[in-house]
Amino acid sequence: MKTNKSKELYEKAKTFMPGGVNSPVRACNAVGRTPLFIDRASKDKIYDVDGNEYIDYICSWGPNILGHSRPEVIEAVIKSCEKGLTFGACHEGEIELAELIKKHIPSMEMLRLVNSGTEAVMSAIRAARGYTHRDKIIKFEGCYHGHSDGLLVKSGSGLLTNSIPDSAGVPKGYTDNTLLAKYNDKISVQNLFDEYSDEIACLIVEPCAANMGVVPPEKDFLKFLREITTKHNTVLIFDEVITGFRLSIGGAQQYYGITPDMTTLGKIVGGGMPLAVYGGKKEIMECVAPLGSVYQAGTLSGNPTAVAAGIATLKVIESEKDLYTQLETKSAIIENAMKSTGFNVNRVGSIMTPFFTDITVTDYDSAKTSDTEKYAQYFQYMQDNGIFVAPSQFEAMFVSAAHSDEDIKYTADIIKNFCDK
Repeated sequence: MKTNKSKELYEKAKTFMPGGVNSPVRACNAVGRTPLFIDRASKDKIYDVDGNEYIDYICSWGPNILGHSRPEVIEAVIKSCEKGLTFGACHEGEIELAELIKKHIPSMEMLRLVNSGTEAVMSAIRAARGYTHRDKIIKFEGCYHGHSDGLLVKSGSGLLTNSIPDSAGVPKGYTDNTLLAKYNDKISVQNLFDEYSDEIACLIVEPCAANMGVVPPEKDFLKFLREITTKHNTVLIFDEVITGFRLSIGGAQQYYGITPDMTTLGKIVGGGMPLAVYGGKKEIMECVAPLGSVYQAGTLSGNPTAVAAGIATLKVIESEKDLYTQLETKSAIIENAMKSTGFNVNRVGSIMTPFFTDITVTDYDSAKTSDTEKYAQYFQYMQDNGIFVAPSQFEAMFVSAAHSDEDIKYTADIIKNFCDK
């Protein structure tokens, strides 16, 4: 495929933005390519500025569970825009979206709309600290919870892709109260609680990790986290920025049957627009201003256009009763194609990651054993055959409701061809 215009735009972009991108993984450094510049998208396809068509399995990193340019969502956004882009004031849509969220994720008894997953997680942790009057938090190696200072310790996603263990510009004091545990390792969690006991404000976890590649929780791991946090009066936070409305309409907590104290949402909840949410038990959220002393604010929080997109998306998900069954069927076809050709693949619902390693990937350390050069070859082959996958070994592949049976079959065939070449 000719990508001359994308390459020209990338050279120009590098004069204005660090690395020519506004999010690091997009630079495609880890896979030996320059980034594609996208012109438009429809259903399960994206089209670059050179006119090339691709089947899209990035889906904007998860939000597009219905595919691109879903008519109901576009119509809702247009109608909202016609009334004004932003008010900086209350509007009825905020209540409607909150009701929809609470209907399907009842553990979010009270919630607050914000603009990004990073902001939602940062605010949830602050609320947990204010509620418990404790400072320390537990996070897991390889789990990415946004780029706030206290959480950039052995995070996954772009940090892992670019071999950055932490981040420059973060003073040591910001991470002194961040305790690290190993994902799927109960003993590592138990040891931290044994040592710090009543000092831990919250434990935050991706209930299904998706930022070191997809790594599902082992049997009873989430149940253990629920039990030990309850025992120590520690707030359990599920970071469902990726898994919320993706694994089920009730998120990972419904999928796995474990109820956290707090939840963060993003991506799908905004229907493709910048919107995120944090919330949980009423007694915790009542610590947030103006009711309590935990301060958090945002000029564009509850932006009417983003809210309209979120409402429309959730209503479509509600109405399509077999949505998750269809996603499961489509995703299984791709997974089976990978497995039949020797890929080591982790899949949960409609998210998956192929790992080029001989061992089962269950945590950060095992994820790092994957052959990233082999992944780069896979990425290049897929892109050259019109399939858009993540430019990183340590990201997820997303399947949407818009992926046609024909495109799923074509994808499976290309995967098999890659292994045969």
